Parts: sequence; structure tokens; C-alpha cells
Amino acid sequence: ILDAVAAHDRFDADDDPHGENDFGAVEAAGERVFFKIDYFDRTGRSASPDPADSSVTRRVLTVMLAREY
Repeated sequence: ILDAVAAHDRFDADDDPHGENDFGAVEAAGERVFFKIDYFDRTGRSASPDPADSSVTRRVLTVMLAREY
């Protein structure tokens, strides 16, 4: 699943209306999988003040089977 998410490069206005490239769907092990990347501050309690700066950002990847949505 991680390899499929890392290789994903087809973001469009339907699933990425703000151009953040933080949501998508991939095929993995015969399943359609949704993924979402969120950007938190280093405590993990609030949004990151600067998602592009890894020194102040903790990225969290959430995955789920599309059939469970």
C-alpha cells in the first residue's frame, strides 16, 4: 500500500480541489484504497504552522479500504 501511495501522481480537481495533493485512491493487493495525508504540529494536536517545513511538521498518513467508506 505504501508503495502504491508513494507512486500515486494523478491528482485532479475532484479529489484535490485545493491542490494540496493530500488525498487519493490507489489499487493495492486487488483492493481500491483511499489515502489522506494530514499535517500536524510536532505535538500532533494542532495543524502545522508550515506543512512544507519538516522541522515543525508531523505528517500522518491514513489509509482505508474504499469498500468500507
